[in-house]
Amino acid sequence: MPEAQSSRQDPRRWKKQPVRRTVSHICPPPRRPLTVADIRPGMENERLGVVRDSMFQNPLIVRAELGKPRERSCSLPGIDFNYGLYIRGLDGGVPEAIGHWNVFKQQPTCPHELTRNYIAMNRGAVKAGLVTARENFLYRQLNDMRISDQDDRHVKKELPSLPPNMTFGIRARPSTPFFDLLQHRYQQLWVQEQKATQKAIKLEKKHKVILGKLYETRSSQLRKYKPPVKLDALWHMPHFQKVCPHLDTFPTEADRQRAFKAHQEEHAVRQGTLRMGNYTHP
Repeated sequence: MPEAQSSRQDPRRWKKQPVRRTVSHICPPPRRPLTVADIRPGMENERLGVVRDSMFQNPLIVRAELGKPRERSCSLPGIDFNYGLYIRGLDGGVPEAIGHWNVFKQQPTCPHELTRNYIAMNRGAVKAGLVTARENFLYRQLNDMRISDQDDRHVKKELPSLPPNMTFGIRARPSTPFFDLLQHRYQQLWVQEQKATQKAIKLEKKHKVILGKLYETRSSQLRKYKPPVKLDALWHMPHFQKVCPHLDTFPTEADRQRAFKAHQEEHAVRQGTLRMGNYTHP
């Protein structure tokens, strides 16, 4: 009787406990690998001779069945296996969070050796008049200067001043100049550069200063000397020496010389024996 009374007084004993669903219930595991018992006549994986289950776990041997996905060649755990990490609800909510703070304790930092300040020690050694390596070594032993952790001026650098409208990132590549390519613009620029370079080289050679002075000897002057040749007058018959022209169409002698000069210039482009006819090219 006492047991019956205690069962009636405790209502939580007959309360249905909630069923915890795992990942295996929500998403069942994939298909298990083939076995000898699963092979039926006419299947792609049907074998002759001795057949073992390990043969169907080799991905190089297993074939895909027609109209079915490829079977898994790896052995999987049973139906009771839970995939993933299962976290049980052990926290007590807000009261437990307020009363017990689960924080990480700060690990004690191990003291590290400070870096030696060689710049200050070398400066002090120079001021003290120490020059040799032995003297500097003894000075460093007596005056051991270290760089403090608080002094971060040698580490920190001032940030560069950037304009407020600056855009960060990689700039877009400029568009390809198709019109310049079709018009051979780059070829023309290259030809112009080559012409300018050749012109500059010729100008430099022209204005090049000849160092030193060349002295000419008597032999070199005689070698270059050309004696003047006296031009004798042409021989004329005495009968025609004093004969004047019967017709003179030029007003002055200057006009006559000017006309002969023009005739000599047009001699190559006129027709006829005396080259006084029509022009060869209209």
